[in-house]
Amino acid sequence: MTILSASPDVLDVVAATAATLTDPMVVEGSPDGRTRPQSLAGGAAGIALLHVERALTGRGNSATAHAWLRAAASEPVSAGPNADLFNGAPTLAFLLHTARPLGRYQQALTTLDDATIAITRDRLAAAHARIDRRDPLTMREFDLVHGLTGLGVYHLQAHPDHQITHDVLAYLACITDPLDANALQPPWWLPSGLGGTRHPDFPHGHGNLGVAHGISAVLAVLALALLRGHTTPRLHGALTALCAWTDQHRQDNDPTGTWWPGYVTTEPTAPRRHRPSWCYGTAGTARAQQLAGLALGDSNRQRHAENAMLAVLRDPIERARLPEIGLCHGKAGLLQAACRMAAASTNPQWASDIAAELPGLAADLATHLTNDQPTEPELLNGTAGAALALHTTATGTPATCWDAFLALA
Repeated sequence: MTILSASPDVLDVVAATAATLTDPMVVEGSPDGRTRPQSLAGGAAGIALLHVERALTGRGNSATAHAWLRAAASEPVSAGPNADLFNGAPTLAFLLHTARPLGRYQQALTTLDDATIAITRDRLAAAHARIDRRDPLTMREFDLVHGLTGLGVYHLQAHPDHQITHDVLAYLACITDPLDANALQPPWWLPSGLGGTRHPDFPHGHGNLGVAHGISAVLAVLALALLRGHTTPRLHGALTALCAWTDQHRQDNDPTGTWWPGYVTTEPTAPRRHRPSWCYGTAGTARAQQLAGLALGDSNRQRHAENAMLAVLRDPIERARLPEIGLCHGKAGLLQAACRMAAASTNPQWASDIAAELPGLAADLATHLTNDQPTEPELLNGTAGAALALHTTATGTPATCWDAFLALA
């Protein structure tokens, strides 16, 4: 699918942005480790995805891509407690799997893949031990950024028929199994605040509907698994259960369009509409709901999801709530999710309606990159991610599945 007929203006902006990211030295160290080379969010590993995608579409330099791949692997690889889809061995495995058409990296990929399988087995063992103890679910155990949902993204991409992939998917289905027959909340209810730890503002925990740290990523991965042939009653039942819960919290009576809150609590307060970002807002949640609708053959769910996305794209007030450029909090995440939704829709009119709104959003993002000249180079919140979303919009379906780490594909 090509949205902008390879718009030269947008592609010029992408090329100019990529030119500012030629030298891996543009990534400076940060005290929190976010810009360490093997960080997908802020380090060389994330920026490498831009150069890999451009090289494989014939619009970039493979030598530049290789330079960034070497930079991403320039430090000892982490396979410890901080290793996950966004950092360490799983990140580098995801990156090298994405870069396979460039050649050279099969031995390194095999080593990193083995390490990621070992990490996943250890995390699964700990998760099932927690389930056996009937302890509540924790955010870091399951979420996309730190947990088993993110590891599942990698395995589903790299080797969908491997036993470890089946094991992760089975675990994600287990999240829907009751831990306590008398519990008032579903088993995926978190006893923590939004940061994953106990917080006085969340005395009774919360139910997280977001993609970055919540149940929408599980919903998306289960749906993708079903669409790719993992058609077991267990996965189907788990996805159906999660959809039923998100339906309870879907807001259909807002004149500006359907939306889902980023999270819910037990407090007697009205649900809050999050800005339409990827992490907690309509960009991520609507795509997850669309995938679920496609996987379950539920055209009504698909319609709600696509109408929610279309309402945001057509609402200048909602779009103005995303003043940043990035994939996580900004315009790029909305643009990439909308591109995927337009391409995946089975209804020609809905697909056309969403696609018709994308040039305007892409132009806004391109203007921001050109005129405001943001300096943060990173993938998740910076110029690399914004350039990747623009590249997708201008050229069509990505050559790689780079946005799988967002649970968009």
